[in-house]
Amino acid sequence: MLRRSIVALAGVMLAGPVAAQQPLKIALIYSKTGPLEAYARQTEAGFMLGLEYATQGKMEIDGRKIQVIVKDDQLKPDMGKAALEQAYGDDKVDIAVGTTGSPIALAMLPVAEEYKKILIVEPAVADQITGDKWNRYIFRTARNSSQDALAAAATLKDENISIATLAQDNAFGKDGIASLKDALVAVGSKAKVVHEEYTPAQTTDFTASGQRLFDSLKDKPGRKIIAVVWAGAHPLPKLMDLKPERYKIEIAPGGNILPVMAGWKQFAGLEGAIYYYWGFPKNPVNDWLVTEYKKKNNGAPPDFFVAGGMAAGMAVVAAVKKAGSTDTEKLIAAMEGLEFDTPKGKMTFRKEDHQALQVMYQWRMKANPPDNTDLLELVREIPADEMKLPIKNKR
Repeated sequence: MLRRSIVALAGVMLAGPVAAQQPLKIALIYSKTGPLEAYARQTEAGFMLGLEYATQGKMEIDGRKIQVIVKDDQLKPDMGKAALEQAYGDDKVDIAVGTTGSPIALAMLPVAEEYKKILIVEPAVADQITGDKWNRYIFRTARNSSQDALAAAATLKDENISIATLAQDNAFGKDGIASLKDALVAVGSKAKVVHEEYTPAQTTDFTASGQRLFDSLKDKPGRKIIAVVWAGAHPLPKLMDLKPERYKIEIAPGGNILPVMAGWKQFAGLEGAIYYYWGFPKNPVNDWLVTEYKKKNNGAPPDFFVAGGMAAGMAVVAAVKKAGSTDTEKLIAAMEGLEFDTPKGKMTFRKEDHQALQVMYQWRMKANPPDNTDLLELVREIPADEMKLPIKNKR
């Protein structure tokens, strides 16, 4: 009897350290195959840097080594859904992060609810993700369409402006335009949307749609602006080739990744709102990110989705540390209202819909940029509390 007790006690003593050494598994799901491959690569780079920064290079949390399992959804909803099912079911991950495209993210949301596991959405932006398709297992570090729209509206609110919109004919594009219209009302803007134009994401010839946009604006009084909501290869240069200045029409292209904006260098004075630009945030996290990323990438600065990936990595570490566990219910309790550091400064997961509240930036294209990365000047930082972000999930 005594021998059995000693053996049992030894087993208990061994179980603690062994259990403590189980890796903390995180799935990173993204669209590394397809037209948004650059976004995916940036997200992965930023995510790994976020884990490195938040763990001070140890890549472990509370003694558990971090194991990142990467999956490519190929920008296909069924592939994203299957990848998340595999991550939760077969790989037994504690937390998942993803994905690049909004249609794929929307397909993944019910999987998180089915498995009762946390999914941190980065970088997909459709409002539905933290809106009517949301469930309590979903948190998002990425900005949403309404935040993009409110930032854009904040740059357009002071004048009587006629706006025509151009967007992709998908969840991302339609969400973006609906959010812009709501945002103009929310900020008390005098601007009015007079025409909406939707084209397939694969469109390369914008002659017909451009003419319809011009026709909708050319006879309007006051300022006339075409607002563009677009992911991937941007239509701005082709719209400019159609000479909108003939009708005194301006283009508001939003923000984008550096290789895209480098193609706008000739449009000095162009303005818009953006989620992140490497030279804007002034804080220790961004200083570290810029320095480390340049070291690893031949002097190139971090781009749009690198910052987002880093925010997601830092959110994971902050959440697990606060919860002291990877138990889902403990994580939810810890993450609701969680304030965490990012390259953009502090973000906060809003309790009501788990959307990260965050600053945005108004930018202007420099005159004669010296290279393809030193492009923008800061007009102003738009604080999170200025953007009255609606709660759309009917929780």
